[in-house]
Order: sequence, then C-alpha cells, then structure tokens
Amino acid sequence: MPNANLTALAQAGTATWLDDLSRSRLTGGGLSRLIEELEVVGVTTNPAIFHTAMTAGDAYDAQLAELARAGAEPAEAVFAMAVDDVREACDVLAPVAEATGGRDGRVSIEVDPRYAADREATIAQARELWARVDRPNAMIKIPATDESLPAVADALAEGICVNVTLIFSVPRYRQVIAAYLDGLERARANGRDLSAIHSVASFFVSRVDTEVDARLEAIGGEEALALRGTAGLANARLAYAEFEAAFAADAERWRDLAAAGANVQRPLWASTGVKNPDYPATMYVTGLAGPHTVNTMPEATLDAVAAEEAPGIADRLSGTGARAQEEMAAIAAAGVDLDEVFALLETQGVDKFVDAWRALLEAIGARLAEPRG
Repeated sequence: MPNANLTALAQAGTATWLDDLSRSRLTGGGLSRLIEELEVVGVTTNPAIFHTAMTAGDAYDAQLAELARAGAEPAEAVFAMAVDDVREACDVLAPVAEATGGRDGRVSIEVDPRYAADREATIAQARELWARVDRPNAMIKIPATDESLPAVADALAEGICVNVTLIFSVPRYRQVIAAYLDGLERARANGRDLSAIHSVASFFVSRVDTEVDARLEAIGGEEALALRGTAGLANARLAYAEFEAAFAADAERWRDLAAAGANVQRPLWASTGVKNPDYPATMYVTGLAGPHTVNTMPEATLDAVAAEEAPGIADRLSGTGARAQEEMAAIAAAGVDLDEVFALLETQGVDKFVDAWRALLEAIGARLAEPRG
C-alpha cells in the first residue's frame, strides 16, 4: 500500500526522488519497492553516492574484472558502471516517465566535477553521457558555477535534459533560470520540441543551516541564537518566490516559451537530510512542500517522512517570499555575511564532489590493478 504521508506530499505538489543509487538496489528490487510503497518517482546521483556504491560489497566485481581485462582506465571504468546503473534505473522508472509525460521518472548522472570551471569540457561530457545512457528519462547534472552555467544553456539548446546542481543562493538561482530560458529559446530557434525538454534546479538546503548556524553561535546572544535553523528554509522559500515570478503565466519571456510547449524548470530541494540531530528529521521535507517542486531525499529521510505521525503535509511555499525575506534580513542584521556564506558553500560543494570523485578513481584504480586469475 502507498504511504499516506508520501501521498500527501505528492498531492501538495512535491515529487519524491531518491538521492541514492547502487547496483544492489537495482538487482535486489529495492528501487521498485520504493516506487510502489513510498511514491518515489525519480533518482539523483552524485560522485559521493557512486563512491559509496562502488566501493562496498561485491555487486560490481564481475564488471570490474571485465573492465580490467579490457585495460580500462579508472575514470572509464567508473563511468561504464555508472552509466549501466543509470540506464537500468531509467528503465525501472520508464512507466513513471510515461505516465507523467516525462516530468518525473528521471534519473540524474553528473558530469566529472573536475570540469566545474571548464565550459567546453562540461558540455562535451554532457553530450557524451546523454548519448551513452540513451534514455529519454535521463538527466545530466551540471553544476551552477560561473563557468558551467553557459554549458547548461548549451545542453538545453541541444535537447539534453539537465539537472542544474549545487545552487545555494537566490542570485545564483536567478542565473540558473536565465540559463534555462536562454537554452529553451535557442532550442526553439533550432526547431526542437520544447515539450520534450525537462529540467530541475537543485537548490541545497541543510548545508546553509550548518554554515549559518555556526556563525550565529559564534556571534552569540539571545537574538542570534534564536535564528538558528531558519536560514535553510527561508533561503529556499525565497528561491521559490523567484520561481513563482519567473514562471508566472504573465511573465513575458516565459509566456512565449510556454505557448510553444515548454515545461517549467522545477525547483528541486537537495541536501534535505538534516545535519543537526536536534532538528526534526523531516523539517526540509514538510517545510518545503508545495506546487511544482521536487524533494530528493536520502533513504533515511524518506523513511522518517513515511513514519512520521500526523505530519500535516500541505503547501508551505506559496506566498511565503515576504516572510522569508524578513528572516534572511534578520540573520544578516545579526552579523552573518550571507554573500560570504553562499560563496563558501559553492566552493565547498564543488570541492566535496571533486574529493569524492578522486577517492573513487583511486579506489577503482586499485581494484583494476589487482592480479586476475
């Protein structure tokens, strides 16, 4: 039976995607179970997720042995295994994609995070991964860095569906929306079917609270400490207000694209597992429920939402921009430099994925070098 809480979340307008993927989850039927029981309608991955999946257990041993015999380099082997997993997950979710007109049923795979400062390398790999996965319900993850944002527009213009990731601030999110609209306008000029192009904008939440809370605690005082745990939700709600404005029916630039069959670029709430154990495990889910959104959850968060008693899930986003602005202004007034926070989080976000990627390449390189009988 479907879970009542996850059903309520879907009815509020938020699609549930799983922030995890592994070979064992696919072969053991775990993904299918989550689709059937917990309303999971999509999957996201990143280098850290594949590091965990590919370095634990024996699910990849047979393929690694084949890749070793073929003389594969570590990066080649990682992408070969990741592409196979993403392709299979796309097939599992294909009925969802068909039922939702391609809006959901999506599986994301990320370009090499070391390319975050290289537009040409990013778009080249986006094209390669899109072709290798070869499934219409795939999405290519591209980071929202200054250098990679043009590659987002390039990919969309070519009809590649994109998950724009590592968004932390509202000004950066505005740039992401602009890149999306630019890509769609170029796709329309190229004669592409806009209705087949889908995108999400992955806005990170819990990491904002982690950094802002630490700064509020350093400032100290009753007023500053009372603001802990407010930045993540308020920042996301400000982003949602930008979404409402940019994709309103009377927004001039969007109106013309919508008439040509374009889909809105949904905000996707990422990093929704709480980092502070004092906070409710579901705060970044129930607090960000609302129309035209996605919440990608680690399984622990998904289970917490499913198990919560009477969570009262409803739209917590529409019309909340003014209040969110007041909350962020209070944090700034307390002495937190928010521009510095967001710049730091973006740098750290890229660095964390690069570190996970390098660790994965090192681990797989060692496995490839093992003697084979």
